[in-house]
Amino acid sequence: MLRTAAVATVVASTEAFMTASKVPARGQVNMMDQAGLETLAKAQNPALGYFDPLGLASSNFWEQSDEATIGFLRHAEIKHGRAAMMGFVGYIVHENGIRWPWALTLEQSDYSAYEGLSAPAVWDAIPEASKWQIILVIGFFEFWSESRYVLESEGQKHYMKGGKPGYFPTFDKLPHPVPLNYFDPLKLSKNMNEETKAKRLNMEVNNGRLAMIGLFGFLSEAKVPGSVPALSGIVKPYDGDIMAPFAANFHMFS
Repeated sequence: MLRTAAVATVVASTEAFMTASKVPARGQVNMMDQAGLETLAKAQNPALGYFDPLGLASSNFWEQSDEATIGFLRHAEIKHGRAAMMGFVGYIVHENGIRWPWALTLEQSDYSAYEGLSAPAVWDAIPEASKWQIILVIGFFEFWSESRYVLESEGQKHYMKGGKPGYFPTFDKLPHPVPLNYFDPLKLSKNMNEETKAKRLNMEVNNGRLAMIGLFGFLSEAKVPGSVPALSGIVKPYDGDIMAPFAANFHMFS
């Protein structure tokens, strides 16, 4: 049932956001100002439009100008939306009992230790070393995407200095290049024009927003059964602490 509900949600969201208005191409990216952000917001979601109740876009983070702040906020939303989409799909995969065909660790030959657990409880149950491996890989991605040397080697700028929000560099500058890049590994967008890229980025932002809401819906229902009526009885309950990811390893955080 969870799989059916999730697929229906994704299909509905895709149909809703496919009709988003066209926006100017992003080929020549300049620092976006408040007016440009408001125009972009209307193109991304005409029904909602510009929504910034906390006035973050004009907060001048680190005194680097409102334009730099807007670049930071746009990049953060795109990045977290991508993470939420992967988390949303991953949650569904686990809750439906779909597993990798190989062993999880050298000490565990099967997944019997994780059967019946909710998706957040699986994180608590995996070895501490596995958690640090995940964190280190994510840390490397952060370092690589923020590196001035890497960005400039590809003719790009930092997103707070006029660069493209959401841009992730290739791995071509690694000492030992990998065959596939993190973003667009099959190079499907290589010959795509800038207008199409801009439209698809808007779709990605909208679907990322929906995924963030959906993922928190899963977590809320798991932690407080019945808090999300549509998921009641579908999502497995979780009695751990979502905000303390190492509580199972270090009891001092319990």
